[in-house]
Amino acid sequence: MADGGAVGRTEAGGPATHWAPGDQVLWRYRENAGERFHIARPVTVVRDDEELLAVWMAPGTECVKPVFTDGTPLHAEPLESRYTRRRTVQLDRWFGTGVLKLARPGRPWSVWLFWDPGWRFKNWYVNLEQPLVRWAGGVDSEDHFLDICVYPDRSWGWQDEDEFGQAQRDGLMDPRLAERVRAAGRSAVEVIEAWGAPFSDGWQHWRPDPSWPVPPLPRDWDRTPAYMTS
Repeated sequence: MADGGAVGRTEAGGPATHWAPGDQVLWRYRENAGERFHIARPVTVVRDDEELLAVWMAPGTECVKPVFTDGTPLHAEPLESRYTRRRTVQLDRWFGTGVLKLARPGRPWSVWLFWDPGWRFKNWYVNLEQPLVRWAGGVDSEDHFLDICVYPDRSWGWQDEDEFGQAQRDGLMDPRLAERVRAAGRSAVEVIEAWGAPFSDGWQHWRPDPSWPVPPLPRDWDRTPAYMTS
């Protein structure tokens, strides 16, 4: 991916207007209250136009994830110290079933679809985040901790409210940003309860093109895009 494909074709001229189905790009997250990237996932473009970016993260994809400097995974740390201990990143692979990620331009959340083995649809997951910023090699965001899980019977529930509160106590999110995140969550709930797009669009029946290879993680996965230096 770093030496060809969508990244190689668009780097000289800046971000592509739209990527084509099958192009390989990066979906990245910056660390909270920082500028470094601590999550990077190579994905394959399913659809990209004025209304929607849809990408597929295949099983076995090599990814970058944050861990504590002693290698302890984040979820194993008590909540009270989870955001204050020193962190680094490590390479890992996505061992679960694949994930389909959907994002509308400018919207402060993306919607992820999960399946159990055998393509049994499990749930939609609304990831509240900074609106995606496009660059030549992919899209960047910052996670906002609070999430919403939506089930096949159209019921839903808030997720990670404890982490959302702890992030505020630890200074990773000021009160104004926290309120914007809550407002974004309420807007997402309105869409869920009205059963609007993408929940009503049938994406749970989508399947990836079997000819698509698993995208490699580029060596320069953490490179600084132009929008961060201008």
